[in-house]
Amino acid sequence: MKNIVVLTGAGISAESGINTFRDANGLWEGHDIMEVASPIGWRNNPELVLDFYNKRRSQLHTVAPNMGHLSLVELEKQYNVSIITQNVDDLHERAGSSHIIHLHGELLKVRSQFDEQLVLDWEKDLYLGDHCEHNSQLRPHIVWFGEAVPMMDVAIEITEKADILLIIGTSMQVYPAAGLLQYAKHQTPVYFIDPKPSISPQPNLTILSENATTGVPKVVEELLQQN
Repeated sequence: MKNIVVLTGAGISAESGINTFRDANGLWEGHDIMEVASPIGWRNNPELVLDFYNKRRSQLHTVAPNMGHLSLVELEKQYNVSIITQNVDDLHERAGSSHIIHLHGELLKVRSQFDEQLVLDWEKDLYLGDHCEHNSQLRPHIVWFGEAVPMMDVAIEITEKADILLIIGTSMQVYPAAGLLQYAKHQTPVYFIDPKPSISPQPNLTILSENATTGVPKVVEELLQQN
């Protein structure tokens, strides 16, 4: 079976109602991004950071996967599909996709400040005083600005093996995720699905200037017919 690698960004989740960070104004839900998504912000005001992610977690429970997420599951009938997402929600999982790499962490998980490898499932609110087994404060399992991206090497290895690449709902302007494209094999077919595509035309590139809910089903249908 051929390998399809899917890179997804905020655009696919926005259609489900997830509030997203748009770096045009540097704000996320009225907050300066560095206040709620950086180690410095965490040190300066951990209560603000915890409240911010508690609200994000609460909102996540009110939304559902859309046709963009659901259509990708259909590809698994005929392809080996790996999804590399910049999103911290669980909508790909809830849609039914089998192999998902979260580059920027997961909203429904927390980790220990004492041991970053100690990661726990967490669906409720997180507060100061919520400790791990080592009596260390738990923090959101999110890759903040200025932190390393632990899953990047895994994502690179997967992308290198792609026979087909789908890019959905992301500008591919934010690094290191944007750098993944360079690891795809030469002449690998690339489908770019975004209402405002920001990628240079090339021979192996198909651009759909559409939202994920309309564009992804079209590409999925085409790929299923090809195979």
